Amino acid sequence: MSMPPDATPHARPASTTGKPPSSAARYLFVFLLGLVLGVVAVVMLLRTLEARKTWQDHYPEAAMHLLSAHSAQLRDALQANRCAPTDVLPHLQAMRMLGNDLEPAFADLRDDTRFADHAGKFRGAIDSALASPPMNCAGLKATTDAIGEDCKACHRDFRG
Repeated sequence: MSMPPDATPHARPASTTGKPPSSAARYLFVFLLGLVLGVVAVVMLLRTLEARKTWQDHYPEAAMHLLSAHSAQLRDALQANRCAPTDVLPHLQAMRMLGNDLEPAFADLRDDTRFADHAGKFRGAIDSALASPPMNCAGLKATTDAIGEDCKACHRDFRG
């Protein structure tokens, strides 16, 4: 069983011009392939370094975002003239629960007496609002102002 000479497995395909491919084209292909792989490797390395740098505790930031969201809901209720206790109490209760998390969230400030004082005043303002809930928009305005002043005082001392 003999095979025809053009069907051998080791035979090179004939090019259309009859010349073998130049080595410059091969070098260019290998260079471009190396360039693409290098760019991919650099992007992966930079993303890894960025992820390592941003890997931190999000607990303090999340607590502040939640407090901010609930206080924004109270402001929106005030602007919409929806100041009934049923509209206000859920947000005040959530803010009170988050107030319990202030010291654990900011562990580096836990032993600072000024921070403990601010956290206590914040919880105290919300406790008084929960003890006698605001029944109208004037009461809600006074409550949100008192809570906002406590927040501003703490931010003034600790956020710089």
